[in-house]
Amino acid sequence: MARSEAMLEKMQLRQSYRNVWHTDLTNAVTADLPWCCLSLWCGPCVSYMLRRRALYNDMSRYVCCAGYMPCSGKCGESRCPEICLATEVFCCFGNSVASTRFLLQDEFNIQMTQCDNCIISFMFLLQQLACICSLVACIVGNSELSEVAHVISCMSDMVYWTVCSCMQHKVELDKRDGNFGTMSVPPMQQMSRFDQPYPPNVGYGYR
Repeated sequence: MARSEAMLEKMQLRQSYRNVWHTDLTNAVTADLPWCCLSLWCGPCVSYMLRRRALYNDMSRYVCCAGYMPCSGKCGESRCPEICLATEVFCCFGNSVASTRFLLQDEFNIQMTQCDNCIISFMFLLQQLACICSLVACIVGNSELSEVAHVISCMSDMVYWTVCSCMQHKVELDKRDGNFGTMSVPPMQQMSRFDQPYPPNVGYGYR
């Protein structure tokens, strides 16, 4: 009960965040195309590297799913964090990506944009539609419906892997660590976080 209330407080707190991602989901590919391609072909490996980097390479801070799931803190993370993180990214890839996203949002006071919400919601909608069509096709036994369900499932998988591969994590971490190189300075609105206090410790804080 207390854990549910804590999660609800975190969700409510995110509604008051004012900062924005350095790039939204629609521009994440152009912001770092090589990294998005690597993520598309080896998503779990990239998710592992980004979570580790988000923790400042300090695995003593690691908690399963960044502390946002019921299993968090119950998987022996303190004894073998590297193995636990590897298990998380391969067995619960979607949760690992979402948890890293929440971790960065809570650390940098980043709000969800309407565009990002629409893209992520569309991804979830396709997944649910694919599941429903597959169940109906299995029950009815109609070959044409089975083909439709297969097509929707393929579309759902394609959108899922594309969205997960093109999250803004890498670009945001580059901004945090000053690794932009010759990239242009972001607009003032996106730099506003340096003028605002950090949110309460709803995720991992700085060390």
